Amino acid sequence: MEFLKKLGIKKQNYGSSTGCRWNKTVSEGELKIYSPATGEFIASVYQASEKDYENVIRQAEKAFPVWRDIPAPKRGEIVRQIGNRLRDYKPYLGKLVSFEMGKSLQEGLGEVQEMIDICDFAVGQSRQLYGFTMQSERPNHRMYDQYHPLGIVGIVSAFNFPVAVWSWNAMLAAVCGDVNLWKPSSKVPLSAIAVQNIISEVLKGNDLPEGIFNLVIGRGSTIGEKLLNDKRVPLISLTGSTKVGRHANQIIAGRFGKAIMELGGNNGIILTPDADLKTAMPAIVFGAVGTCGQRCTTTRRLIIHESIYDKVKDSLIKAYKGLKIGNPLDEKNHVGPLIDKDAVKMFTAALERVQKEGGKILYGGEVLKGKGYEAGTYVRPAIVEAKNEYKIVQEETFAPILYLIKYNGDVKNAIKIHNDVVQGLSSAIFTTNMREMEEFLSARGSDCGIANVNIGTSGAEIGGAFGGEKETGGGRESGSDAWKAYMRRQTNTINFGTDLPLAQGIKFEI
Repeated sequence: MEFLKKLGIKKQNYGSSTGCRWNKTVSEGELKIYSPATGEFIASVYQASEKDYENVIRQAEKAFPVWRDIPAPKRGEIVRQIGNRLRDYKPYLGKLVSFEMGKSLQEGLGEVQEMIDICDFAVGQSRQLYGFTMQSERPNHRMYDQYHPLGIVGIVSAFNFPVAVWSWNAMLAAVCGDVNLWKPSSKVPLSAIAVQNIISEVLKGNDLPEGIFNLVIGRGSTIGEKLLNDKRVPLISLTGSTKVGRHANQIIAGRFGKAIMELGGNNGIILTPDADLKTAMPAIVFGAVGTCGQRCTTTRRLIIHESIYDKVKDSLIKAYKGLKIGNPLDEKNHVGPLIDKDAVKMFTAALERVQKEGGKILYGGEVLKGKGYEAGTYVRPAIVEAKNEYKIVQEETFAPILYLIKYNGDVKNAIKIHNDVVQGLSSAIFTTNMREMEEFLSARGSDCGIANVNIGTSGAEIGGAFGGEKETGGGRESGSDAWKAYMRRQTNTINFGTDLPLAQGIKFEI
């Protein structure tokens, strides 16, 4: 395929790189990557060894002092060039993301655009790594805080966003003066290899040392555990399930490392009687079926006032009947496949469980067969009538299942239902009532890291800090002041006088 050649993807690829050089290990097993869209073989990757990991870490340690001493705006210039190279490769990389992961081509291209956007954001941030000046209580003293690079930043990314989430971390870490080590999902390693090839052009073109942008593709049980336990990596940003995040956080905290955790989401939308349904319906449908329900910000619960419940239900079923499901490279299709057959089993098992608990499937839920669906990974997105207290509704099922939940009374009742889950990533309310909006955004309102009004739960902008509360992990990536997580904070006091006043007025006779 032409886009594979353009991105430097070969039939067989190596699994670790220091930015300008690939390690040549072939003894640790070969990952064979098949497209969930067609079931066809794309390419394979030789997994990295523990020795490869050590080589990469050592190279990163050598590169850090060099990269740290380059002025931040000049580091920003390198990131600007990376953004420009991504612009050049956007059509090819977007197609690879779509083909390897299964999301629609529009979403694949959009993911690459997110990478470009965060590069632009980081370039500006490189001139705005601000600290504050505080007033000292001591005469002739100046007090301020400043931020310094941490060192090596580990980035563990998930299959659903093969490249964008890495860039949210890597580009900010880079302008902050950190080097990074990327461990991508073993389900989508080719997209990571393609990005590494693109970045290498910029590194070589600027005569920069290897070790600034590093990649290791390997088993979680070996490479992953080494990374989590490695004291040479002061910060790890991990995107994944709550189960994986809990395990990782315990290890990282045990060695007093820092962590950014982006874990499970069980995102809800509230529809009040004052909702503009014309605006709400497209947001609900896209939020529920985009990326075939495999976004951490996917809409999973729709909390509807009883007075509009039937109208909303009928409108949703009509909209779902119009969905085109098929090959994600065909831009006429709305929904592509799930990532693999294990995800299909999880989808069907969740539907069986919700029915046992008393739920009712209103539409969808089938595994699709026949022409175009030979890969066995295509399903019809499901609409399910349910109650919030069902155990399966309390969990995050990474698949296109939308639970319809009825509420009565005022918006406070809806907010109570909304917050009654252990996850706290993204949330939304649709209403034209200003008091309901403000209640939802108040301290009594949504307990999520992201709270939207008349906008769906998915599609966060890179300018805002991204992340959630409770079992979503509490970390923040991307915009606002998320850059501070990639640096160590230091308070400085300078005495420019001739006296040394001591705390509590203590005096020494010297």
